[in-house]
Amino acid sequence: MTDTVTGSFGTDWQAWQDSWDRQQEWYMPDREERFRVMLDMVEALTGRAPRVLDLACGTGSITDRLLKRFPEAVSTGLDLDPALLTIARGHFAGDGRADFVTADLKDPDWRAALPYDSYDAVLTATALHWLHSEELAVLYGQIAPLVRPGGVFMNADHMPDPSTPLVNAADRAQRHAAMDRAKADGVLDWRDWWALAAADPVLAEPTRARFAIYGEHADGDTPDEAWHVRTLRAAGFAEARTVWRSPSDALVLGLKA
Repeated sequence: MTDTVTGSFGTDWQAWQDSWDRQQEWYMPDREERFRVMLDMVEALTGRAPRVLDLACGTGSITDRLLKRFPEAVSTGLDLDPALLTIARGHFAGDGRADFVTADLKDPDWRAALPYDSYDAVLTATALHWLHSEELAVLYGQIAPLVRPGGVFMNADHMPDPSTPLVNAADRAQRHAAMDRAKADGVLDWRDWWALAAADPVLAEPTRARFAIYGEHADGDTPDEAWHVRTLRAAGFAEARTVWRSPSDALVLGLKA
């Protein structure tokens, strides 16, 4: 298989999964580190056989790492993107530990699509920045009742510190220089990856449907980690804090009492 825009993956779901991971790592070279810390905290607080909601799951990147590390875990992946869900369902076909549901997090009734009333952990990464902070505050309030007592919610996403503009600018310049070098070596960016998906016979229609839903991109705002911590506590989490961060991103955790 190849990950150039002229290649084709057909229905090799592992190749599509790997290609998505590489494309995301172009933007976030520390992506695996945040996943590791996320799963470390899942183990520390809920054990090695958790029931997990992979929220805004995409291709199931969190579910993939969860089930490899904790073979007795079960995962529900939830997303609205028909193309990424096609890859997720193909990749995990036949694995009874993972199932995937389609739901819109902006729909007040999105939780009705879930097969369980509660979860040990609700996990999400690099997805909720599509929502504006007012919408995200509402979502946090909807997530809290899904987390069992003693369970956790974690969100890894863009959470820049507005109090350090010079540090932020230097970090951004360094990251983009590295991204430019990698792009020159043939790494796919977000737009190139979606062009590849649109050209694939299996993914062409789900990709068309995906862009009909989302358009080209729909960034919300990116509040800092202090906002997330305050909002999680207001939503009903007994404790909330940052458990990992880089200059631009952070992983915040909310613990239910």
